[in-house]
Amino acid sequence: MEIFKLVIVFIAIGFIIWLLVSNIRIVPQARAYVVERLGAYHGTWQVGLHFKIPLIDKISRKVSLKEKVIDFPPQPVITKDNVTMEIDTVVYFQITDPKLYTYGVESPMDAIENLTATTLRNIIGELELDESLTSREHINTKIRMVLDEATDPWGIKINRVEVKNITPPKDIQVAMEKQMRAERERREAILIAEGEKKSQVLIAEGQKEAAILQAEAKKQTAIKEAEGQSEAILMINKATADGLKMIKEAGADDAVIRLKSLEAFQKAADGQATKIIIPSEIQGLAGLAASVKELVKE
Repeated sequence: MEIFKLVIVFIAIGFIIWLLVSNIRIVPQARAYVVERLGAYHGTWQVGLHFKIPLIDKISRKVSLKEKVIDFPPQPVITKDNVTMEIDTVVYFQITDPKLYTYGVESPMDAIENLTATTLRNIIGELELDESLTSREHINTKIRMVLDEATDPWGIKINRVEVKNITPPKDIQVAMEKQMRAERERREAILIAEGEKKSQVLIAEGQKEAAILQAEAKKQTAIKEAEGQSEAILMINKATADGLKMIKEAGADDAVIRLKSLEAFQKAADGQATKIIIPSEIQGLAGLAASVKELVKE
């Protein structure tokens, strides 16, 4: 009987120990546990070691505090100019209040998806097709502001919203491709024309510079030739003046002067002139030379 009582006591002690150990909870990093006591919210356990009262406390929800990403399927929207297209978005959010996230809305992900779709339809309905294709940043910012304001009572913080794809109808895509091709061809033609224009301008400038350089070279050549001729004339005149000066300084008489005249006459006679005018002084000098020659013979 006593052994039976001891067994019961050991079993009771073991059960109590198991019950205590099983109600010890360790909350990991970036997690939070929402705890209810007797069906009512009691508190939020953060990172660390916690103990739950058996049969009284209950962990209602385990919440991850990491940033999450939701990729919603494409949503059909209609633009201001009545063009139907599909847009799919990506939402980055983070849970900031586990209590509000647990008790604020029944299905937070469905609520965010539906709110994103309705907000996107409202924004695109105010834009035309061209604006919708080129205003992604405006669309992202406006959706994020609306979602962040709506999800704040749910304990959710919307960090970013990105428009992933915008898919217009097939006929619109074909028209846009044709327009883009025509625009590329137009730009190509403009670039070719500008290139040819610049090439012709460069060629003309090169020819102009070459002509200027050639004219400058001819000018310099003419200047150098004129300077050379001027220097030669000056040197000849100087030599003549020096010669006359030397003759004068040497005290030359009329005979020497007449002899120089004969030398000059001889040079003139060797030329191609058909008529030669002989000065009277040279004629007299020639007669004198003939008389001297007869005397020498005798």
